[in-house]
Amino acid sequence: MPGNTTAATAATAATAVYTHGHHESVLRSHTWRTAANSAAYLTGHLRPHMRILDIGCGPGTITADLAELVPQGEVVGVDTAPAVLDQARSVAAGRGLSNVRFETGDVHALDHPDDSFCVVHAHQVLQHLADPVAALREMRRVCKPGGLVAVRDSDYAAMTWYPAVPGLDDWLDLYHRVARDNGGEPDAGRRLLSWARRAGFTEITATAGTWCYATPEERAWWSGLWADRTVASSYARRAVDGGHATQEDLRRIADAWREWGEREDGWFTVLHGEVLCRV
Repeated sequence: MPGNTTAATAATAATAVYTHGHHESVLRSHTWRTAANSAAYLTGHLRPHMRILDIGCGPGTITADLAELVPQGEVVGVDTAPAVLDQARSVAAGRGLSNVRFETGDVHALDHPDDSFCVVHAHQVLQHLADPVAALREMRRVCKPGGLVAVRDSDYAAMTWYPAVPGLDDWLDLYHRVARDNGGEPDAGRRLLSWARRAGFTEITATAGTWCYATPEERAWWSGLWADRTVASSYARRAVDGGHATQEDLRRIADAWREWGEREDGWFTVLHGEVLCRV
């Protein structure tokens, strides 16, 4: 499969908008992620010698875990944001890892030759792209024959919670509108199998995974980061600038998150779609 260097690819890349941005409240969530809680569908397939490309690596916690699982191999973490890669490098250095490196890059036009990696992994990436099928084709291009393209994305419409605190339905509706206005698809999880088939994969294992927040500590953490994200992140700015919400709307939704977090019977689950695609 030839490299992806066309002008059409560049135009597609320009439509990719990361709705959340890299506010502290966003990184608070990202640094919690591990291979165990976010890539368990993949880790059983890894072997010590493998070479892995981790797309959209963010602060690098999953990337570092993957590097520990392939001690005789190599992991390359890629993200579009140079600043967050400095944090990823610090994470890897803090663990004493020598088989991981980080670089800026774009999933629509990866700066690697064909057939370069045993595994190409992306967690919570395709939901932010205008053309996820093109991204999967590019991931397939740099994956070796017999290798795996592994993708996991949440599905916002499938998220569910208790109790029904007024305001959280408004949060979900607002997030859908903002994400889609940015060109993404927030209900990506249910679409991964379809997208993978359209990208040309024929050997696909589709599964699902969840995050669940139900203890007092988990509720405080999850509700707090979403309350802060709702009023202070790039997502908040895009919600207002795009005409989807007022500052008062955002404050009301943030208050709803805090109210839910204080409920002793509070429970929230995030459903993810997962696909393992054999090249």
